Amino acid sequence: MAEILRSDTMNAPLHREIPAAVLDDAKALSCATAKWDSDIVPELTHYVTIPAKSPGFDANWEAHGHIETVLRNAASWVEAQKVPGLSLEVLRLPGRTPLLFFEVAATRPASAQTVLMYGHLDKQPEFTGWRKDLGPWTPKLEDGKLYGRGAADDGYAVYASIAAVQALKAQNVPHPRIVGIVETCEESGSFDLLPYIDALRTRLGDVALVICMDSGAGNYDQLWLTTSLRGMASGTLKVEVLTEGVHSGDASGLVPSSFRILRQVLDRLEDSNTGRLLPASFHCEVPPERLAQARATAAILGDEVVQRFPWAHYDCEGAARFMLPTTADPVQALLNRTWIPALSITGAEGFPAIADAGNVLRPYTAFKLSLRLPPLVDAAQAVQQMKALLEDNAPYQARVTFESGANATGWNAPATAPWFEQALQAASQAHFGAPCGYIGQGGTIPLMRMLERGFPKSQMMVCGVLGPKSNAHGPNEFLHVPYAKKLTAAVARVITQLP
Repeated sequence: MAEILRSDTMNAPLHREIPAAVLDDAKALSCATAKWDSDIVPELTHYVTIPAKSPGFDANWEAHGHIETVLRNAASWVEAQKVPGLSLEVLRLPGRTPLLFFEVAATRPASAQTVLMYGHLDKQPEFTGWRKDLGPWTPKLEDGKLYGRGAADDGYAVYASIAAVQALKAQNVPHPRIVGIVETCEESGSFDLLPYIDALRTRLGDVALVICMDSGAGNYDQLWLTTSLRGMASGTLKVEVLTEGVHSGDASGLVPSSFRILRQVLDRLEDSNTGRLLPASFHCEVPPERLAQARATAAILGDEVVQRFPWAHYDCEGAARFMLPTTADPVQALLNRTWIPALSITGAEGFPAIADAGNVLRPYTAFKLSLRLPPLVDAAQAVQQMKALLEDNAPYQARVTFESGANATGWNAPATAPWFEQALQAASQAHFGAPCGYIGQGGTIPLMRMLERGFPKSQMMVCGVLGPKSNAHGPNEFLHVPYAKKLTAAVARVITQLP
């Protein structure tokens, strides 16, 4: 593995005074706030301008150089912080996206445990529908929100991680060894990450706490711990009936519609009336603890569980009317987006633009399928079942193919250790004045399952800034800066509590 050493301050002068035993939360928040205002917001503002799309959305990512740019910028910023005891490298494996790895030496006497901090710098594509004065690559800071693609998901993580360490250093609070992994392939399913984890395994050490700030928040009023993540089985379903388009007046009624066949095939997978996935193997039982947490979270959030999304509306005879969710019950709504499988069509091919659509029977229809799986369902098995279900016995003997895309099994958090529970509650009370909330997320972070298998005894602090309306992956994505400041200080607090 080729390595480029960017910074090595392992031999820089460390604090020699007798370390403080307890972190002053007010000072930690003040330190984090100052760092965000002076350094991090400007850095992220520039980061937004760079279209560092993940390899799954930019096949020529290496030639375009955007991923290299954001990684180098982050490395240069970390290097410039001159954090005592920190070393940093850009790691490269042949044919793979690069990865940033940093290490901060322990200052706690006889500490053998490691804290692993995670983030990613690659981004989702532009998408449409941005507000007229906003855009994916045109940052705008407005009412404490930094708009633009990627800052909240998850470009801020490396900066917040270092700021949390700086909050500890500023008070000379002893801490365990800390390492950081910042990848550039997460939005494509982290297919490059496992080889790096394998290469770094001996260097990671005894990981006792994982901090991943790539997740969401139920609101902006308290700390939120992610308790589960859905998996994903994705791919492209294509139905071909002709070698070229033909006059619809000549062929329709004789040549079956590729779209109609595709609808029939999808009916094998999903009940179009209810959205329920039909294969029983795509479902799993919700663990009692997660069900209890969903009820508690529903009591906190109420209607916000549903209202957090930008629902479409229309006027009918002068009355404003809004789209209805699949359920108005907050508990069921939480379960639907975390423990129930769901199919989305996220892209299509074979369709001309409406303005260009003549009377032509199209030769094929292709849909990109994104199937979110419950945390305990194996993604590889689901993909195999999907392929057989969709391809076998095609109507009219049409050519039906399903090509698998990015897939990952979900994750269910391990049991919470008493010290971790106490640390979360203390951090949330200190910086938000409210208890820590527990919530499952509908997205996928492949790293979490990898790390749980590699470090089964570690605690997982999966958290993030993606709260109501933040709209990661969509238009008008924003980073809630005031929340990020408090989250940074809360992370510093939790690190100090590792036994």
